[in-house]
Amino acid sequence: QVQLVESGGGLVQPGGSLRLSCAASGSIGSLYAMGWYRQAPGSERELVAAITREGGRNQADSVKGRFTISRDNAKKTVYLQMNSLKSEDTALYYCNAGDSIFRAGPYWGRGTQVTVSS
Repeated sequence: QVQLVESGGGLVQPGGSLRLSCAASGSIGSLYAMGWYRQAPGSERELVAAITREGGRNQADSVKGRFTISRDNAKKTVYLQMNSLKSEDTALYYCNAGDSIFRAGPYWGRGTQVTVSS
């Protein structure tokens, strides 16, 4: 069993920044891919960014140049640095882990809310 715990969400003004963290614990194994998905009200859950153990990345076009995903394998933690936030980034952000950066894995956190509003 793998547990993923997110932190770092909150309310921020447009143009602001936030940093999300996700710590993994339990029967972690290799956890090849870790990443972030988000879901806004009335919308489907979508990939934001994902990263492999070796640093390979996959990102949504909508966040390229604004969001950066990184990973600390020793700490079993993945981060999402979000800059130049827009109102359309408002969503519940979920941490995910599995075997591919191109599809969601079987492990999910409970989510952390990000609200971008003036």
